[in-house]
Order: sequence, then structure tokens, then C-alpha cells
Amino acid sequence: MNKVYPGAAAALDGIVRDGQLLAVGGFGLCGIPEALIEALRDSGARDLTVISNNAGVDGFGLGKLLETRQISKMISSYVGENKEFERQYLAGELELEFTPQGTLAEKLRAGGAGIPAFFTRTGVGTVVAEGKETKEFDGHTYVMERSLNPEVSLVKAFKADKSGNLVFRRTARNFNPAAAMAGKLTVVEVEQLVEVGEIDPDDVHLPGIYVHRIVVNANPEKRIEKRTITPATTEKKGA
Repeated sequence: MNKVYPGAAAALDGIVRDGQLLAVGGFGLCGIPEALIEALRDSGARDLTVISNNAGVDGFGLGKLLETRQISKMISSYVGENKEFERQYLAGELELEFTPQGTLAEKLRAGGAGIPAFFTRTGVGTVVAEGKETKEFDGHTYVMERSLNPEVSLVKAFKADKSGNLVFRRTARNFNPAAAMAGKLTVVEVEQLVEVGEIDPDDVHLPGIYVHRIVVNANPEKRIEKRTITPATTEKKGA
């Protein structure tokens, strides 16, 4: 089975449609599948529900899909860096299922592990728990959270072999493995593609059984969300 596609548009051809539930890996702008997000925008698919830690920034990452109004609902943890997100949400144009960050990670992990739901103390007594089942364990109240199984997951890895075995790089791993495992169909964007056997089995972070399509983007922009630098000093120190 050939999992390698010639480009991001080809990798999404025939699998994205209006009204879908999708997961997109990344944390802020770190480890986002840049080419796949652009291809999703260009597909014209609308009324999308997107699971992602946040929604990019204005004009980049998932922010591009907010600009084109292709996203109707976000399932997210942090949305404070995107003014267009804020505007659409406050105007009632965008639905938000606000989810604590650890809970979001576990909802994806559980989905990938075949666990339909789990109990957590996070969010008890807050708006997060409204309308959800609660239960007492050892004198503490827990809220039940349903797992997530997106129809399509778009993820980013540093390296893949042609069977889809993945290697992530440092903090760019973030939500990507969990999103890949949870997806019914997972498309991965990588910087390097190697032959099967070139990755040591001990170096594989996620096995290829979770990956269905691969596309190479050798030179992603990797934009920095907030660039901070130390001011240069002209002061000279004496000997």
C-alpha cells in the first residue's frame, strides 16, 4: 500500500468534506501541519468542527480557515492569540467547546486507545462540567468526559519512513501523536521521508499503523508565535 502522496492537496483529495470533525496537531504554531492546513483551506470544505489546542494566530495556521469562515466550531483549550477567533466567538458566529488542556489531550488519547469515556476531577463545579454526568469516587466528585474520534486527523512529524513510522522533534511532538492515534484517517506532513528500515525501531515515536497518508514539506515556514530577543548592549566593560 503506497502511503506517499505528491502534495498536500493530493493527500486530502477525496477525504475532506463539509461538516466534518477533524483534529489538527500542534501547540500554538509549534508542530502544526502548515501545508495540510493550507490545502484544507483550498479544498473549500466548510462547516468544519476542528479539535486543536488553539486556533493558530491571525493569518497563519488555523487562523487561515477562520478568515475564510470554514470553521463553525472549535474544540480547544487556549484561544487568546487570535483576534478573529475572539471576534467571531463574541459575535455568535463561532461555537466553542472549551476544554481544559490535559482533558483535551486525554480525550484524544482515549479515542485512540478505544476508550469511550473517562472520569476526571478537572472542571468539576465550573462551566466545563455543565450538562455532563458526574460521579463520586473516594469522596471526590468526578466529571465524565467523552473521548474524541475525528474523521480525519492532520498532523506534523519531523521524519517518516514509507510505512508511516514517525519521528517527532522535541516540543513539536505535543498533541500530534494523540491526534494521529485518534483519527479514523490520519494524514501526516513530514520534513524528511526515508526508506523502510532506515529508522531504528527504538527511535520510532508512533508506529505506521496509525498513519494512512504521507506528504513531504521539506521547508516549512515554522513561524514563531511570539518572537522575543534580548536587546543588544553597547556598554563596554573595562579590563
